[in-house]
Amino acid sequence: MKNSFKNIMLATFVLLSITINAQIKNSKTETVKIYGNCGMCETKIEKAGTIKKVAMVDWNQETQMATLTYDATKTNQDEILKRIALAGYDSDKFLAPDDVYSNLHGCCQYERVAKVPAKEEVKTEETTENHNNHGNYTETPKTEVQEVNQLKVVFDNYFIVKDAMISSDGNVASIASKELLVSINNIKMEKLEMNVHMVWMKVLNQIKEDAEHIADTKDIKHQREHFATLSKDIYELIKVAKYNVPVYFQFCPMYNDGKGANWLSKENAVKNPYYGSMMLTCGKTVETIK
Repeated sequence: MKNSFKNIMLATFVLLSITINAQIKNSKTETVKIYGNCGMCETKIEKAGTIKKVAMVDWNQETQMATLTYDATKTNQDEILKRIALAGYDSDKFLAPDDVYSNLHGCCQYERVAKVPAKEEVKTEETTENHNNHGNYTETPKTEVQEVNQLKVVFDNYFIVKDAMISSDGNVASIASKELLVSINNIKMEKLEMNVHMVWMKVLNQIKEDAEHIADTKDIKHQREHFATLSKDIYELIKVAKYNVPVYFQFCPMYNDGKGANWLSKENAVKNPYYGSMMLTCGKTVETIK
């Protein structure tokens, strides 16, 4: 009877694996250790690492081993493990933020052994060229492109959308927002610093939704409604990722029936994107982000 049960479980696991691989294209499967204690941990680990049709995580409570199955053209092991670390669970490669770990339920606070913080490390490229005969040669290590270079394109496109709002030009706003969407989709999350990665994962779905709405219409009123929530999320992102010049967080008290709305600008002088020429200077700078 016991052997029959084991056979049934094995058959179920094999069938599940086949189903997962069929759903995920270009599937690659790897096994890694992720630290945790209980069934609650299992639920959180699997939820954090799984993305529909892109990645699936199956974690074993007894062995603390996780099977990662993912579309290798859309994600990778590091990206999955970072998401799991952001949920509070260490692996041998990435360490969860201390505050996230400390907020886990008491039964979930496993013994921590991982050593590497969950962030992108600056790496250098080694050259194989022989410089022994170059007496005055000093090798300068090359560093990988960091997250600020990636996100700068997102911020630049946001500012173009904002300028179109100031001009009340729904057509230009739509075109600029399509470019914004492209830049959002091109972000490689595994190259983001840990604190930036956390905010990016938090705001990603909403900024994509707002950008899509602005791109799909030329109705400036509808565009402005989504620009208000887009600006709120871009503000959270630019606070941690920074920009190459000071950015001014500005506020219009009149918009949205007097509830007000914010936006970001590279200029301290107020140019209101919610009313354009009707009330161009309505508003004030409430914060300078350097």
